[in-house]
Amino acid sequence: MVHSPIAPQILYPDSDGNPMADNTIQYRWIVRLVTNLKRLLKDQTAFVAGDLLWYPIPVETPPAPAQAPDVMVVLGRPDGDRGSYKQWEEDNIAPQVVFEILSPNNSAREMLAKQAFYGKYGVLEMFFYDPDSFDFWGLVRTTPEQGFAPILPLNFPWTSPTLGIRFDLSDQGLAVYYPNGTPFQDPEAVIEERDRAQQERDRAQQERDRAFAKLRELGIDPSQL
Repeated sequence: MVHSPIAPQILYPDSDGNPMADNTIQYRWIVRLVTNLKRLLKDQTAFVAGDLLWYPIPVETPPAPAQAPDVMVVLGRPDGDRGSYKQWEEDNIAPQVVFEILSPNNSAREMLAKQAFYGKYGVLEMFFYDPDSFDFWGLVRTTPEQGFAPILPLNFPWTSPTLGIRFDLSDQGLAVYYPNGTPFQDPEAVIEERDRAQQERDRAQQERDRAFAKLRELGIDPSQL
């Protein structure tokens, strides 16, 4: 008897049936990380996604091994829409950095399973943060062949060798900084900052236009200055 091939959407579904976040704090952290990491890597070939299923290897029968990191960064792959990240269709490049933002529903067993999965399939840096308790830990290696070194609060401030971002922890919780020292901000603050910069550029242009108009009234060609 000849069996029909299993449809890709059955082998590799685009959803695991779980919500993106269990609460607003977890959601805000996921969106903050995705927004700022996209901004950080906008001039590089990089793919940043939140809560996207990652399939590291193809299979012939389900279930395919998969995880959906809260945030993942894949350097060397272009930005763009995807239903899931099938690694064999992406030049076999694994996510180099993943983040997990914990909620009360996450168990220690679940996090250990995620750590084992990420370690097995080539992640270089993995970070776990509980925004309620401020608990943080990370595991980092510089090449897929090396073992992991733990990153704990006692190591802070600490800079990611892959992304150049800096982590720090205080009684206010985790803070993440761009390589230039600017803190990661919520999307609303990023938009407000961008709008303020545009307003300053518009105001400067208006002042130049008024100055040039005044020069022309005096019979002076600004282009000759």
